[in-house]
Amino acid sequence: MKIYFAPLEGITGYIFRNAYSGIYGHVDKFFTPFISPSEKAPMTSRERRDVSPGNNTGINLVPQILSNSADCFIKAAKELQEMGYKEVNLNLGCPSGTVCAKGKGAGFLPETLALQRFLDDIYVWSEIENMKISVKTRLGYFNPDEFYDLMDIFNGFPLSELIVHPRIRSDFYKGEPRKEYYVYALEHSKCPLVYNGNIFTRKDYDKLSGAFGGSPDTIMLGRGLIADPSLADKLKGFTSETDPGQFSKLHDAVYHGYQEVMSPDINVLYKMRELWSYWQTLSLFDGKERDIKKLMKAKKYAEYEDITYRILQD
Repeated sequence: MKIYFAPLEGITGYIFRNAYSGIYGHVDKFFTPFISPSEKAPMTSRERRDVSPGNNTGINLVPQILSNSADCFIKAAKELQEMGYKEVNLNLGCPSGTVCAKGKGAGFLPETLALQRFLDDIYVWSEIENMKISVKTRLGYFNPDEFYDLMDIFNGFPLSELIVHPRIRSDFYKGEPRKEYYVYALEHSKCPLVYNGNIFTRKDYDKLSGAFGGSPDTIMLGRGLIADPSLADKLKGFTSETDPGQFSKLHDAVYHGYQEVMSPDINVLYKMRELWSYWQTLSLFDGKERDIKKLMKAKKYAEYEDITYRILQD
């Protein structure tokens, strides 16, 4: 089994990736939060810093690009190639209203003729430059049956992988993934597939075997792996429990990493609150709901550290 770490905007940047990869193992690929190239520049300074090889030593990292312009996509991919990257990922799954209104992410899916021309251009370039391009997609924008036509389009190009999140745009991340459409992909895709969606526990993963007639070879974890950092270890059979010591190391590494690059206190604490919104569901913190609620309101390092010490040391 191969496990990929999905990109979560504002969370899985290089600080988190370095902290995570230094403490937990068994993630085969990390994907960056999307780069959104423009006519003016292929990347912002923040995006360039996030993908800089110097900030990602020892990490198998795939940059993700969000664009509906082949020229912009290729310019970003060229710069990434110059940095040493040999694979990039096209985001056709982001359901954000702001993104979709610009015809990007999931908002590109209903424009099938434009999408086909876009793929024509980027794959001609990729074949010449020997750059792999994978695609992360939803089933469609308005209706899951859009996936049948999309699958035909994808099969016309040499995708290195197709990562399928079996929801439509309006589902966002709610409800059960429409697994029957992933079964269709298993039966018809000409490229390697990756399943993504609602894997939070070993039980969730085991259920996929019944739905798909066998366990998927490769999966992508996002929210589940943030909420339980040891999930990849559990799925690969290296542990069955969340180690409090490992979790404390992860917390401290991320916290101090943000302190090195951000100020004042509240900006760092906003980042930590977002992580705790996932972490609070861990069984490690059963009975500590009151302390976590206080932690979410902390405005100074001293207050935050006092509360987290109580939570993590008990």
